[in-house]
Amino acid sequence: MPSPLRADQRRFPLHVHISVMFTFLLLLTGVVLGIFNYQQTTQIILSSSEKLFNRIEQDVRLDLQSTYEPIRHLLSLLADMPATQAPELEQRLALLKPFSQSLKDNPNLASLYLGYGNGDFFMVRPLRTDTLRTLLKAPDAAAYQVWSIERHGSGDQVVSRFLFYDQALNLISRQDVADETYDPRIRDWFTSARQDTDQITTEPYIFFSTHNVGTTLARRSGDTAVMGADLTLAELSSTLAKHVVTPSTEIALFDAEGNAIAYPDSRKLIIDDQTARLSKAADLSPSLGALLASPPAGNRLDVAGRQWIVARSHMQEGGPQGLQMALLVPEDELLVDAYRMRWQGALITLTTLLLCLPVGWLTSRILVKPLRALVREADAIRSFDFNFPVSRHSPVLEVDQLRVSMARMKDTLGSFFQITDSLCAETRFAPLLQRVLFETVKIAQAQAGLIYLRETDGDRIEPHGLVINGTSQSLPSFDIRGHELQNPQNPSWLQQLATADNVVTSLGFEQAGDLHKVLLAMESPRVHLIGLRLRNRHNETVGLLILLLADSGSQSDLEKLRPDRIAFLQAVSGAAAVSIESQRLQAKQKQLLDSFIQLLAGAIDAKSPYTGGHCQRVPALTLMLAQAAAASQAPAFSGYQPTEDEWEALHIAAWLHDCGKVTTPEYVVDKATKLETLNDRIHEIRTRFEVLKRDAWINYWQAMALGGDEQHLAELRNANLAGLDDDFAFIARCNLGGEAMAEADLKRLNLIAQRTWTRTLDDRLGVSWEENRRQSRTPAPTLPVSEPLLADKPEHLLERAEGELIPADNPWGFKLDVPHYKYNRGELYNLSITRGTLTREERYIINHHMVQTILMLSHLPFPGHLNNVAEIAGGHHEKMDGTGYPKQLKREDMSLPARMMAIADIFEALTAADRPYKKAKSLSEALGIMATMCRDAHIDPELFGLFINEQIYRQYAEQFLDPKQIDAVDPASLLAKAGLQ
Repeated sequence: MPSPLRADQRRFPLHVHISVMFTFLLLLTGVVLGIFNYQQTTQIILSSSEKLFNRIEQDVRLDLQSTYEPIRHLLSLLADMPATQAPELEQRLALLKPFSQSLKDNPNLASLYLGYGNGDFFMVRPLRTDTLRTLLKAPDAAAYQVWSIERHGSGDQVVSRFLFYDQALNLISRQDVADETYDPRIRDWFTSARQDTDQITTEPYIFFSTHNVGTTLARRSGDTAVMGADLTLAELSSTLAKHVVTPSTEIALFDAEGNAIAYPDSRKLIIDDQTARLSKAADLSPSLGALLASPPAGNRLDVAGRQWIVARSHMQEGGPQGLQMALLVPEDELLVDAYRMRWQGALITLTTLLLCLPVGWLTSRILVKPLRALVREADAIRSFDFNFPVSRHSPVLEVDQLRVSMARMKDTLGSFFQITDSLCAETRFAPLLQRVLFETVKIAQAQAGLIYLRETDGDRIEPHGLVINGTSQSLPSFDIRGHELQNPQNPSWLQQLATADNVVTSLGFEQAGDLHKVLLAMESPRVHLIGLRLRNRHNETVGLLILLLADSGSQSDLEKLRPDRIAFLQAVSGAAAVSIESQRLQAKQKQLLDSFIQLLAGAIDAKSPYTGGHCQRVPALTLMLAQAAAASQAPAFSGYQPTEDEWEALHIAAWLHDCGKVTTPEYVVDKATKLETLNDRIHEIRTRFEVLKRDAWINYWQAMALGGDEQHLAELRNANLAGLDDDFAFIARCNLGGEAMAEADLKRLNLIAQRTWTRTLDDRLGVSWEENRRQSRTPAPTLPVSEPLLADKPEHLLERAEGELIPADNPWGFKLDVPHYKYNRGELYNLSITRGTLTREERYIINHHMVQTILMLSHLPFPGHLNNVAEIAGGHHEKMDGTGYPKQLKREDMSLPARMMAIADIFEALTAADRPYKKAKSLSEALGIMATMCRDAHIDPELFGLFINEQIYRQYAEQFLDPKQIDAVDPASLLAKAGLQ
């Protein structure tokens, strides 16, 4: 059989068949037509660009003049009106009609106004937009606003007011302005106009009310007054937009400071971050920035590899220093016709070529047939079909060589994908390293393989795997050490690998270094070494792959070291490096996520000194319970054999089960007494009692002064004082909270609340605006006023925002009874709490942390195997009978891990020694309470039985509880109490 690469006289290179027929025609038509048409059109367009720029400059100059000139004439006419010198608002209102007509006739005018030498101010402003009406709190029908400031006397008395008029100039509203600070005498337009005999024009700036770009024109009116007009310059941007020559043309007007005044895209003129300011012209586009930063010597500018034709001119109008205009047109867009002519030449060339197609077709049929077969074979390879039949021979040498290369490539790719698929299928790190070693040793037909990995960002590599004769070996047994890559004491092969991607060399015992024992195990005194650097996606070295082949001295050894075999090994090692790096990155990401979760849990615990450690102890207890369930042989847990992914989900859910507490106010969580908010309000009530006791003494002395019986009065006084002391002591006890509050105590509390004390100071002074708003629900009483000793006032009720309500059809299935008010801080209301220290509203706020937990976890982009984290974490306050929260789930609606979380959370809370509202329970007390909860279908009975029988409570107690809490526990009685026996 002849070799496929053997030369044959009947075969000729492909370019000989094609170039002879078509080269002359393509050169003749393409070069002549393309160059001639392009040069002629370019010359014509460039010669006319200067005239176009001059016309644009003239148009802009005329538009500027037409913008400013009418306003100057208008100011000249209005400044001489007699009413401008009027001393009072009533006489100045005669200007309203001419001012409003002027504003109507000149849409670019934002306002007309007068400033006086005594500090008076009179302005008429059109209300053209709803935004401006809203800003000025104007009535809907208002068309004009009059702003008047009058200073009386020496100027200390200032009267400022807003008058709103409709289109017919009828007054419809009047507003007085308090604490007016505006003084026209200190404004630039006033001082500049007073010092100038002619009209002045300020530099353009941004109007505060409308955020339009504009300028102020002003002139003197009489001896003491100055008339001003605010002129918007928005139309200038529209004018510039009309002169955009090409789609990418840049044209802008800017002042002497470089501030942009007009630009076709007027939205870019104003930067509104903290305060509105004009954009710099240089910031509008890179080309404008380059022109202003370094003006070119001629009319050409190169920006980022693109040629621009530029023009720049100065305008007298626009301010004290005038305005400047910059125009830039990209040369490629200006020469689009030239490019079109060039393409026309190309089309002519193509037409000429088409005339030659019949001749080319007859020849190409013979030449293309083998190429088509190769295309089908390439398509099969692209579809990963490596069993497609090999193409037949071609009369063209290059095509036949391509056929042979395609066959070899198909074999190589098939092997490569088979190996990489097996590497990618491995998800554990240690087995992945073994797979890399076994596969590469197999490909290289080597007897041994060794892999080193870089542990940190340093230069040191450590051995991680060794294979000899198809068997994995222990690294310590062969005394293989780690190395610093740049260490000059390294073996020569390792020094070469520090600078090269691969090394192929021969080793004897004297050069082997710490590989002596490997050579002994191979029973080969001399080996061929193939060293490959493992690089990640960022081309960073992550390790080294060393392959050792026994040197038998035969030709077959050299075949194994061919460059194409080394290249294939390098490709496989590259895929292996990516797999190794991906596994290590995934492990680091999991470590980072776990650290972040524990950081968040620690932050939640750190919010309150009374719940510190809760988010860390609950995961530990949950894990103990889950491990016991997985190891249990009981029928209820026979199907619970969590995978590695399920353990990870349980771990994350346990640590994040209370992440919603970040939204819960600390003073609600830490509320130790009934009256406590940010401070304990018992002190306010104590002060009132002190006032009543002081009143008792005052009454006593007043009665004595009137000649009353001292003994009788003293008895009354002492009785009154003793009663007050006893009542306050009772209120103080009520404030501490407890397991339950008797009905008699509630009646006595209401009776005490009916006592009154006299307040003489205004309680609306010195409080926040928000509390003042709540107080305004009721009229302020006349002082002095008698008030209940314990008050439930309207300002104690804080409304709940609409956004905090939970609709019944919410997508998460929350079923919470939302109180009408967010807080009820009434004193009697709080002291009447029958159990504990929390009101219904505060209890809801604490319960709402479960809503926040579920919402927060539901919005996190967890991977698929962690999709049930929110369900596990969000169910630990549910009860088996469906009376829990936030979804009122029943036992059958909850997963086993979620039910575990409920038991762990309850047991930790009962035994925790850091709660402000209760003492820590002993083991027997806590388990007794949980047994009752189990009997009442609040917690899972099977899990509670496992919790008792496996003594998980004692395992947890020995690790986390105070030894004083660990007392004797009777499992049998607990199970009986729970109804499990």
